[in-house]
Parts: sequence; structure tokens; C-alpha cells
Amino acid sequence: MSKPKILLQLDTDAQPSVFDSVVAIDSGVDHLLRHQGINAENVRERVHGTIFTRGPDDLRSTAIFVGGSDVAAGEAVLEEILRTFFGPMRVSVMLDPNGANTTAAAAVLAAAKHAPLAGATAVVLASTGPVGQRVVQLLARAGAAVRAVSRSEARAKEACDAVASQVPGARLTAHAATSQQEVSTLLDGAQIVIAAGAPGVELLSEATRRQAKDLRVAIDLNAVPPAGLAGVGVMDKGAEKEGVVCYGAIGVGGAKMKIHKAAIQRLFASNDQVFDAEQLFQIGQGL
Repeated sequence: MSKPKILLQLDTDAQPSVFDSVVAIDSGVDHLLRHQGINAENVRERVHGTIFTRGPDDLRSTAIFVGGSDVAAGEAVLEEILRTFFGPMRVSVMLDPNGANTTAAAAVLAAAKHAPLAGATAVVLASTGPVGQRVVQLLARAGAAVRAVSRSEARAKEACDAVASQVPGARLTAHAATSQQEVSTLLDGAQIVIAAGAPGVELLSEATRRQAKDLRVAIDLNAVPPAGLAGVGVMDKGAEKEGVVCYGAIGVGGAKMKIHKAAIQRLFASNDQVFDAEQLFQIGQGL
């Protein structure tokens, strides 16, 4: 008889995310254990409590979800969790701090519906943030040539270097853009633009978008007015505007939720899975 499904929700914030808890419950978890204030220094004790309470054959019924608003802290927690495992004493783990991985996966999958990623040229605005960097990574892995854009070329280069270390052969270029003229130049010859900037910051004007003659897909991941891509509505989901297929944050959100729930369910298929951005993208491809 299989054991009840237990999900250990480890959150780096002062309070566990209600959003992540609700999604876990709706994904069919039998018991949800929520811990807050988790960091790389205190996570080992929680991991030991997870792997030493059931026999190896039953550990597939236990899994760990790492969340929180600090993506770098979540990544450090994941690394420490994996270092703590040994032999068969391990459980499956999913990393999705601040929804960065599932959001990036959903955005790139949306783009792939309307433009072949392999061989495409994509522009990622605000590429240095948690979501932007993962969008760059997933596009590069899929074979796109990616122009990573930031207000600082040095920061854009740091993001490109980080992705290049994980994606051999990635075609990446780093760019600074502080004006619409500079953004317009970067859109020349690009089929895809994805904006992953901070809430309420316009990165691309409607006039500039209309001047981009090769553009086929525009995706804005900012849900707070003003839009990151002017003229793209937050609810847009495959809406065609002047020949460009547009998605807003909520338009992408449905796919993000499907990926999140499916990944939680698949954690319990075995005890040795690790779901980061690329694994979550693969799950999304199969939905």
C-alpha cells in the first residue's frame, strides 16, 4: 500500500507563500508541511527529517518544493538539499522561487507556438532579472540567437555568461538599451520579443513595436500598469495586433499554472527527480 503524498514546502521568506500552498493542495498532495525562513545553513535538518522517516521504497511519496521571493536564496537552498542527499536516501525536488521557472517556461512555450525557436532571433528585455535570465536560457537551449538587453551592458553580459556556462554553444549577445531608438535597433531582424521587467516599467513603446517589421511574437510578463510592452493587454492570449501575436502576463499565466500543477504531481513518480527551469519547460512541452 502506497504512503500518503507529503510535500515539504520550504520557503526562504518570513512566511510561506499562500499561492504555492494552494497550488500544491490543488495538485493532489495529501499532506503539506510548510516551513519559512529557510536558507542554505538551516535546510539540512529539514532534509534529514524528510529522508530518514520512510524507507527507500517509500521515499517516492515524499517530495520537496523550494520557493520564496529571493531566487538566489532558493538556488542556494536547492544546492544544499542536493548535497545532503546520498545513495537512495533522497526525494524529488522542485525549484520555483517567485514563480520564475514556471513563468519563463510558459513564456517560451507560448513563443514556440507561433515561431520556430531553432534559428530564430529573440530579444529579451530586462534579461538580467530572475525570469529574464531563465527566458534567455530556455531560448538559447532551444536554438534561438538571443539578444539579452538591460540598461547596463555589463549586467547583460553577466547574464549571458551565466547562461553560456549552462548551455554549450549558446548564441548570446549582450546589449544596453536606455532609449526606444536603441530598442528599435535591437528588434531589427528579430522574430520574438519577451519583456521580463519590473512591474510598472514600460520597456517598449507601441510605436517602436510597430516599426519592427520582422517581429512575429511579443510577450509581456508584467501584470502591473503601465505595460512592459505598450499596447499588449495583460489578458492577451495569442491576440494578433498589426501582424504580431501578443501575450500578456495573465495570458501566459494559464500555462504557467498548468506546468506548476503537473510538475507537483510528477514529483511523486520517483524519488530522484530535480525540476529546475529546463525540466519544467520539458514538462510544459508535454502538456
